[in-house]
Amino acid sequence: MSEDFYKALGVGRSASQDEIKKAYQKMAAKNHPDANPDDKNAKARFQEIQRAYEVLSDENKRAQYDQFGSSFENMQGGNPFGGGGSPFGDIDLGSMFGGGGGGFEQIFQQFGGGQPRSRRQKGQNLQAAVQIPFATAVTGGHASVSVQRADGTVSPIQVSIPAGIEDGKKIRLRGQGHSGSHGGPDGDVIVLVNIASHPCFKRNGLDLEVDLPITLAEAVNGASIDVPTPYGTIEFKIPSLTSGGRRFRIKGHGVKHADGKGNLYLTVRIALPEQSSEELNTLAEIVSADKKPIRDDLRW
Repeated sequence: MSEDFYKALGVGRSASQDEIKKAYQKMAAKNHPDANPDDKNAKARFQEIQRAYEVLSDENKRAQYDQFGSSFENMQGGNPFGGGGSPFGDIDLGSMFGGGGGGFEQIFQQFGGGQPRSRRQKGQNLQAAVQIPFATAVTGGHASVSVQRADGTVSPIQVSIPAGIEDGKKIRLRGQGHSGSHGGPDGDVIVLVNIASHPCFKRNGLDLEVDLPITLAEAVNGASIDVPTPYGTIEFKIPSLTSGGRRFRIKGHGVKHADGKGNLYLTVRIALPEQSSEELNTLAEIVSADKKPIRDDLRW
């Protein structure tokens, strides 16, 4: 079926190059598949618009198209079946079928001005970057990233973030880049993932670490403490006479991964009372009474 490239761009046959360029930008933005996610024919229309602009923006191709129509690439050099001559012009039929190489490739070169038929080409990949919250990297989720298309428009894309992703990793979104040419596949979008820091938690591989502040009274007497985790708040029991710097493990409350979850490690930090409190006087009495050596084993 014959293609009308002028109709595809919505311009007349006398349109200038500037008019053709502006019409292409308008039609490409309007008919891009990303702008028409529910229209199954949008991709075909967009490719037709690209093909039309490829031809009409080239003065030589446009002149050939005006003379021969959409099949101009197979008719260059004059209509091979008009004017009474051989439809094969100067092609050496003997070398085609009897030896010497060439064959059908020679036919295509004769009818196409020495240029082989356009090959399918994959669309160009697009690069993008996104910063995700610390919590999303631990448990997984979604993020939105904006990419700029060939026609200058900017469109948002939803990115699925796998649980446990590490900082600096890349996610490939197949088929969401620039459109392919001559029926080739669309390119991809490559998203670089950056992870924001957390004010309290740190990550060590698949494990999480956090400092747990407790009062002096809680350290001496023991207490039940509410501890926030990626999977909800839990109640954790601090044993009596707990020293500062003591480390506890909460199994299965770390980073999600294919085989389960890492662990959460709590490091106790004792917050001493303010100088004006009565607890400080009591603490001083306890310290003065405690004569037990604690650094005898410290050596180089």
